[in-house]
Amino acid sequence: MESVHATHCRPLLRFLLGLTRNERPAAEDLLQETMLRVWRHLDSLPGEVENARKWLFTIARHVAIDAARSRRARPPEVSLVEADRMSTVDSVSGALALHDLTDAFQRLSSEHRAVLQELHFRGASIEEAAQRLGIPAGTVKSRAHYAMRSLRAALNPVE
Repeated sequence: MESVHATHCRPLLRFLLGLTRNERPAAEDLLQETMLRVWRHLDSLPGEVENARKWLFTIARHVAIDAARSRRARPPEVSLVEADRMSTVDSVSGALALHDLTDAFQRLSSEHRAVLQELHFRGASIEEAAQRLGIPAGTVKSRAHYAMRSLRAALNPVE
């Protein structure tokens, strides 16, 4: 195995660099996997140097194809730093949005808040909300409309 590695390592690495668009770490990983597969099937290594070289390059090509297919089958990798930054941004922006929504909701009249609570928090229908609040269904609809308009205006002020 040492002589196979010594003889064919550099040409295989150049070949794999071409397949990985000169990404040396990726090419070195592929070379390592190629040599591992060769070692596992060392008894299949052709005796003639030229045939051995063709066999090694075929294995290297298969390793590169397998790696490319594997990358396509998995979601793209994200570094821990990027993942932490994304979750921090999401949680901070989410917290700010929730604060803004809560603030805007508290500024609504008590009648508008009650209608939105019935419809959106409790999941009541127009008729159920009207019955619970003791007001006509048309009043529930208009209060819901004006409450949502007020929330939109508070959350998206026109500059």
